[in-house]
Amino acid sequence: MKNIYSNIYSFDKKTLKKTIKSLNLGNIASLPTETVYGLAGNAYSNKAVSKIFKLKKRPKKNPIIIHYYDKKYIDDDVILNKYFLKLYKKLCPGPITFILKRNKKSKINSMATANLATVAIRFPRHRVLRTILKSLNYPLAMPSANISSGLSPVSSVDVYDEFKQKINIIINGGKSKIGIESTVVDLSGKPKILRPGIISSDEIKKILKMKLSKDKTNIKAPGMLKKHYSPGIPIVLGQKPKNSNQAYIFFGKKLKKRNNYFNLSKKGNLKEAAANLYKIMRKIKNAGYKKIFVSKIPNLGPGIAINDRLKRASK
Repeated sequence: MKNIYSNIYSFDKKTLKKTIKSLNLGNIASLPTETVYGLAGNAYSNKAVSKIFKLKKRPKKNPIIIHYYDKKYIDDDVILNKYFLKLYKKLCPGPITFILKRNKKSKINSMATANLATVAIRFPRHRVLRTILKSLNYPLAMPSANISSGLSPVSSVDVYDEFKQKINIIINGGKSKIGIESTVVDLSGKPKILRPGIISSDEIKKILKMKLSKDKTNIKAPGMLKKHYSPGIPIVLGQKPKNSNQAYIFFGKKLKKRNNYFNLSKKGNLKEAAANLYKIMRKIKNAGYKKIFVSKIPNLGPGIAINDRLKRASK
């Protein structure tokens, strides 16, 4: 398909060079990850971080995840512990974010951490982003590439729909394979799950060989605001639509085919459902439906993360 967007680039050596030059000047680029697309800027730069908050209309109390190539680059920014080292060895690079205590000599911009004594860090798996991170001498502050509280983008065109020409560089890295944001685990004290994701709490518990709790009190990481992941139209959970002007998202069932019915996974696969969730919600909004009804999603494995996103989106 022909690229009709002047600020969407396929990834090659020329794009890499252009992106690095732009990031070094304190500008923002939209980059692909395996979870969702992000808005990236130099995490040490007040200019870059301020631009991210302004573009997203992001509340100042909501910290940003800092992305690194690998753990060799994090010593000056965070304080490592045994929990982190165990999880890093088994799960990184991948869709998991760690909350760690901030090192006093860290150069991470305080706005990116919401002036907290902790930092959210991640080691993404996507080839494009890893190539860029390896070429930089600073980490990237990178929240999802959408207006705050809205749907995260899972393609370069989704990012364009959000920001049009406000971003000079959007790199097309294909559709995000996972399709929902990373699991967030707080390791600044006793390990806690702050945001469910495709990596389950059971998997983390098995690696650490200990119980985990869920903390809903303090905003230490993205995705903890009550209203989030919204497509911009009302969402009703656990009910069927009343007419054909309302969309219906369901899972795994064989229902009579209707234009306003959207199946997250015909196979009943929760990973596939998670990968399709934002894509389908955005498709429904763009088709002009005024309300979304959602069937019950099994609350296990990736279903826990799906239900978390749907619950916050319905607020």
